[in-house]
Amino acid sequence: MLISSYNPNELGDILVVITAPDADDQITKIADDVAQITAEKDGALLGYNFMNASKILPELTSENGQVFLDAAQVEKLNVKLQEAGFDKLLTADEDPKFVVGYVEKLTDHPKSDHLKVTQTRIADDKTVQIVCGSPNVAEGIKVVVARPGAMMPDGKIIWPGQLMGVDSDGMLCGFRELRIKNAPDEKGLFIIPDDWQEVGEPVDFAKADTFYPEN
Repeated sequence: MLISSYNPNELGDILVVITAPDADDQITKIADDVAQITAEKDGALLGYNFMNASKILPELTSENGQVFLDAAQVEKLNVKLQEAGFDKLLTADEDPKFVVGYVEKLTDHPKSDHLKVTQTRIADDKTVQIVCGSPNVAEGIKVVVARPGAMMPDGKIIWPGQLMGVDSDGMLCGFRELRIKNAPDEKGLFIIPDDWQEVGEPVDFAKADTFYPEN
């Protein structure tokens, strides 16, 4: 898993690369404008911060927010890591993180009166379990699915996990979380019209921003 962000207004010329959830105890090593963060318990790589990142990837100067790195860009970062003496290298992750899903089945959460457990198809051959508390979740709807590794507009990262003891592999997204243009300020999933996109396709956010007319 590889999650990257570049926010020059807040952090300056630093590319933040995250490979795993935070650990309570961390070790940071800095060398040659690179900071490596690992878990103290087992040495697992949590991520890197690349200072003066635009010297490695000049195209970053046009970015602000989550950055989707391709294999060639990741290879340039790995060259920098090796030059700095780090041996934990990065692997490109080019799978789309926001995809069109279809809620096939809905059951009650065994420990909650407001959560539902969904079986949501995200590809022709893949269905995942996602716990959802939205008031308009239902069987037979197309929705935006944030897959593990997605970064929400507010900076929250989606990881595999559990909600009240039930496994949940992603998140069904509302228009407020996605900050869809002109969307109402109320709870609810963004339900995708059947004829807009097919299940499994990356979400077309430019099209989603036309869904709600200007006030």
